[in-house]
This record gives sequence, structure tokens and C-alpha cells, in this order.
Amino acid sequence: MLKRVLGVIGGSGVYDIDGLEGADWLEVESPWGRPSDQVHVGIVDGIKVCFLPRHGRGHRHSPSTINYRANIDALKRLGVTDVLSLSAVGSLREDTPPGHFVLVDQFIDRTFAREKSFFGAGCVAHVSMAHPVSPWLAGLAGDACEGLGLPHRRGGTYVVIEGPQFSTQAESKLYRAWGCDVVGMTNMPEAKLAREAELRYATIAMVTDFDCWHPDHDAVTVDAVIRTAGANAANARALVKAIAGLVKTPRREPDCGSERALDHAIMTLPQARDPVVLARLDAVAGRLL
Repeated sequence: MLKRVLGVIGGSGVYDIDGLEGADWLEVESPWGRPSDQVHVGIVDGIKVCFLPRHGRGHRHSPSTINYRANIDALKRLGVTDVLSLSAVGSLREDTPPGHFVLVDQFIDRTFAREKSFFGAGCVAHVSMAHPVSPWLAGLAGDACEGLGLPHRRGGTYVVIEGPQFSTQAESKLYRAWGCDVVGMTNMPEAKLAREAELRYATIAMVTDFDCWHPDHDAVTVDAVIRTAGANAANARALVKAIAGLVKTPRREPDCGSERALDHAIMTLPQARDPVVLARLDAVAGRLL
């Protein structure tokens, strides 16, 4: 049986996690460039955990300048099997106020300025994104929220905008009309790349504000986001510790198919594949290539 290794990508306000035994910050080289930061690797409740601050310690990278490919590749190289994404978001629902956690199960990708795939010219692949989140891993996150008494919702649609600016009011109202639950800037192409790397992926969206659609709330400000993100961060760190203890349990229900996402995805015939491209795919797609 494949040994579970939990990867955690920390969002705004979450630049480290507590309770990592024997931890060390490791530099991971990737053919896709530099990851956002070193990876903090240690043991939590008997399971290896690899923590990567998405924006870098000190929040050095904007949503559009994060090297998502290098981040996912680095986690894959460290043996990660399951990725838990912590992400600050705005709420598009009256019943999901700041301080709540949303266990997202769908995305709408509105980003346009980011590299979104490990594949392309020289080796083409198309993975399914119909069900982008691991229901097993998201279910464990929900169980951990319940165990800690944290306000949360299971399921929801996260619309990912390019940023770095927040939404206009017209955009915010449009996303509500689409049935979206939260809005943020970072989970795409992260979720797509995790699927290409055959990693299970789940998002814990940490609500920091009502987006600007709300008539009784001021427009989103960085100060408001930082205040709530700070309060969310302690809960997020407790969640990671609780989820790490649950990840070791055997999975009994069907999952999203991420573990073998590349089985029928690669279109380019072996003789037509570019060896330079294949060399960069050694971690992501080495199982098949």
C-alpha cells in the first residue's frame, strides 16, 4: 500500500504550521523553476507532512506571480500523495460569514495570466477535471472541523479570479448569480496541476470577508482581510494537525480518480514525444513516462 504523505499549501496568514516533529526547511530543486519557498518537512501524529507557504514567508509572491508548477512538482518530489490547500477567500453567501471554513468541491477558473499545465508542445495530455477535489480528503477535513467545533460548510464552488485587485461590485454580483459560494485568487491552476501530478487535492477556504456585493458591508480592504486571516490562521493550524491524524486511515469509499489521472490522458505518441519535455516531467508523470 502507498504510504501517505500530506502536503499542505498555506495561504494568506498561514506561513508555518505548529507541531512538526524533527522539522527542517528543505530546498527543493524543480525543473519548472523556483518554488514559492523552502518546504518545511516533519512528522505530525506519525505521518510525514510537507508544508509550503504559497506566497512565501513574508508574503513575497502575488497570486499571479506564484510558480504553481514548481510548487506542485516540489511536493511530488518529496513523496506527497495528498495535498491540502488553505486559502483565504471572500464569501458570496449571506449564511457564510467571515470566520467560516468552506470545504470546496468545485471551481470556476477565471484566471488568464498563469501557466496552467505541465504538458504542452512535445507531450500533450488532457486530464479530467469534472470532480477536481478528493471527496475522501475533503470529508476528512469536514470531520476535523466538526471535531474542533469550527463553523464550516461541506461543499461549495470557488470562483478563482486573476487579481491582484479585488472584484468590482458588478463582478461580485455576477459570481453570486452563477451560484458561486466563495471568491479567491489562488486555487487555479493549483488544483489542475495537482490532478496532472496525480495528487489528491482538497481545499479549505477560509472566509475573511463578505465580498463587495453585500449592501451592508464596506468594500473589501486589506486591513479587514489581514485581521480575519490572522484569526483563521490559528484554527487552520489546528485543522492541519487533526487532518494529519485522519489521513492515515484506509480509504473505503470511491475517490476522484486522481491517483491514476494520467492513465488515458497522454495523447502524444511515444515516438513523437520531446525528450527535453519528458525530462521535466520525471516527477509529475514518471509513473507512465
